[in-house]
Formats: sequence, structure tokens, C-alpha cells
Amino acid sequence: MNEKKVVIIGAGIAGLAAGIYAKKSGFDVTILEKHIIPGGLSTSWSRKGYLFEGGMHWLTGSSEKLTLNKIWKELGALKENNPVFYKDPISTLVDKNEQINLFRDIDKLREEFLRIAPEDKKAINQLYKDTKLFLPVHLVVNDIAGLKTDEHRHPKISELLKMLPVLTRYKALVDQSYEDYIQQFSNKNIKHLLRSVIGERYNAISFVYTIASFASGDCGYPEGGSLRMSKNMADTFESIGGKIKYHANAEKVVIENKKTKGVIVNGEFMAADAVIVTQDARKAIDTLFETELKEKWVPKMRRAIVSEQNIFIGLGVKADLSKYPRSVIFPLEKPFNAGGVEYKEFRINNYALYKNHSPEGCTTLTVLFLGKSYAYWKAAKEDGSYKQKKQELAEAFIAELEKFIPEIKGNIEVYDVATPVTYERYCNTFEGSWMSVWEPGKPSFAFPAKSKTVSGLYFAGQRSTMPGGLPIVVYSGRIAAQYLCRDNHVMFRN
Repeated sequence: MNEKKVVIIGAGIAGLAAGIYAKKSGFDVTILEKHIIPGGLSTSWSRKGYLFEGGMHWLTGSSEKLTLNKIWKELGALKENNPVFYKDPISTLVDKNEQINLFRDIDKLREEFLRIAPEDKKAINQLYKDTKLFLPVHLVVNDIAGLKTDEHRHPKISELLKMLPVLTRYKALVDQSYEDYIQQFSNKNIKHLLRSVIGERYNAISFVYTIASFASGDCGYPEGGSLRMSKNMADTFESIGGKIKYHANAEKVVIENKKTKGVIVNGEFMAADAVIVTQDARKAIDTLFETELKEKWVPKMRRAIVSEQNIFIGLGVKADLSKYPRSVIFPLEKPFNAGGVEYKEFRINNYALYKNHSPEGCTTLTVLFLGKSYAYWKAAKEDGSYKQKKQELAEAFIAELEKFIPEIKGNIEVYDVATPVTYERYCNTFEGSWMSVWEPGKPSFAFPAKSKTVSGLYFAGQRSTMPGGLPIVVYSGRIAAQYLCRDNHVMFRN
């Protein structure tokens, strides 16, 4: 048994994944978590019996056809206690007497769009072709070179060959903005529906890949959401002897003579032979080290990261709203301002039909406003208007939503607003962001999992590869653990 001590900063999905693999491989592992629960940005919380899903809205790798699904299961993220549900349609636009469905099945989707907007035949067929082209695209699971492991995992040649045709559209879609892609459609409601899929600042390839992931049969929602999934992983880690310290604020990584010595946590030194930083790396490079890391990627990360920020509002409604779609898009006559950003539609998640999200006969509703709002909320926090502005936003949103869902009027038992400042506070994330925006015309990038200048220092998490998200996060934790094992001549165990 290897007695080397490993400290992992952050009990998010990356930290839990790295911890499980490192512990399975024989290391003495402790995870430090600033919050009182695991999960990091993949989080949810309860208010008066209503569960607000503030992190995961679908899980890439939920399909058993993907190698990534095997990883989720061996980490304990997916168990019998959180079976996966695949909603179809993905979302539904409701406008007066018209409904448009964003179906998973791309043939049904094309048929639906042609029925609604035959004048958009060219744009519809292009979306159909692009989605079909991207159906085989998925995260490739590949072990690092020179790794000793109990089960090697590398992609098959046939797996890679199936994805090669996307190269014919790759550059065009990377260079095109998501908004410009949608503007090919003339039907305003189809534009509203398609605009609701991801954040508006992304390139078109991010949009097409997302639609294709749903169409491929992936992207389900595990029962209990991100909190249950995170707790499952934490239970797996602790059941094999791993230790999680909550309320543990990692202040500095201690480095001497280019070697990792440990971590200052809550003002005290904790010795370690290796440290895996899974806290947001963009924030960590500015806060966790006494002197700047002499890594080539550090200045690049500062330049390249464009953060995707989110305002989240959760409502607990004393009414059964199961007649409404699980994901419903309401187009707005006038733009709605949230955190200094204007929005043309509401994208509502309706949890009426999900178990344990609300008391019997009641409904949890949530809305996401993705966009650049961190500066607005940070300024409000500093000038003392933060709570008032959150309340004003909630009241304005509720008043507007009543026009679309009249049953909520007078029936809201609780509401909660989380801003980028909230996520920054609880998750130590750069500008309170979830992911990195892959902007049109900009290259994708990946940052090293292992320090080249400090021995025993590793990184994992959402910033490891653009644009981030749950598949990147869990995979990065696995890769960091593999480097740890290879550097210490230890067998990596799946």
C-alpha cells in the first residue's frame, strides 16, 4: 500500500473523481472543501421542501453506449438510487396558441420545424445535416501514455473514424456565432426556441454539438439531480477510506525548492506529498500561490478565459403545474433585464413531474439567465444594494411569469436568487462562472494537468479544456489521478 499523502482542493466532481481514483490506487487522500456539501458547481439546495437544481440540467455520459458512462458508474455517481430520465422533447416553446417542440429525434425535429415554418426549409435542412453529422461526436476517453493500469482505456480506430466527417464543417461552425446561426431562420418563434439551448456568446459548433448529444440518446437527468449524484460520489470515496474535510478553506499551496509540501487550511499547515488543485484554476492561479507559478499556460489562461456567468431563480409554487412542459420557453414581447443583460425569452425548468423536488401537489420552477452579469452584481455587493436588487429582480420576474403561468399568482411559497457572486462565494469560482465561453473564431484550448515547474502539483476541473462542463470535469479528475500514479510508479486502478 502506498503511504504517500495526497491533498485535493475542492470536493466538486473533479475533486471527487480524482480522490476516488487516487484512493483506489493506494494513496492516503484527503479532500478539502470550503462548503458544507460536496458537488462544487454541480449543486442543488432545498428551501421549505422545494429542491432548487442550481447546477446540472442534463448529464453527458448518461447513455450506456458511451465509455464515459462506465466512468460515472465506477465512481458511484450513477447508482440504483438515481435512475436516469430522458426528457423528450428537450424543450417546448409556448406562445399564445402555438407550441413548437425541440425533439431529440432529428427526423421528428425537422418535420416539426417544416410544419411551423416551411419558408425556413433551407435553414432547417442545414440544422438537420449538421446535427446528423455530429451524432457520433463524444468525449474520447484515453489513458495517458506510460500508465500502468488494471484496465487500459483507449479509443478504437472505428470510434475515431466515425467522428472524422465533422471536420468538413468544423471551421465554419467554430467561426460562426451561435446567434448568427440562429438568424438563418426567419420564424421568430423557432429562433426563440433555438436561442434557449446554451449561452448566447458561444460559437455555432457548441450549439450543434449540444443538439446532437441529445439526438444521439445521451443527456439524461439523474433522479435527485446534482446533489444526489455528488453525494453518491462522496459516499463512494468515504466508503473506501477517503477523508473529506468540510468548512476547510484552502488558503495557500506550500512549495519549497520546487516541491509541493502541503496546504495552509484554515490557518494551519497540512503536510502532503502531492496536491491536486480542483478549485477553479483561473481563480487558483491568482490566490493559491505565494509567488506566481512559472508555467507557460498561466498568462495564457488569464488572457483566454471568458467566463460564462449565470443568474439563477428558483420558485416554490403551491400548485400542480404538471400540465406545462418540463422545459418551457416563453417568448417575451419586450426584453427582460436581469443583471444588466437583456433577454428575449424565459427558459423555465418545470420539475412538477420529477420526484422529491417539491411537496405533494406543488411545483418547483427555475430559470437561468446566462450572460455577462458578474460586474453588475459585484458592484451591487460593494455599494450595499445587492439584496434589494435581488429582490427587485425576483419580483419583476414573477410579475412577468404570471402572464404565462397564471397559477403561480398568490401561490409562491418561497423564492431564491443566486447570482455569480453567490457561486463565487460558495464555490470559489472565477467571476462566479460555470464554464468558459468558446467564442466564435477563437481556438479551443486545454491546459496541462501536471505542473512542469513544481513536483507533486496537479490540476483538474472545469478550466482544463474549453468549454468545461461535467464531462470535462470528471475526465480531468481521472487524468490528474493518472499523472499522480505514473509519477509515483503506482498502478492506476479503475
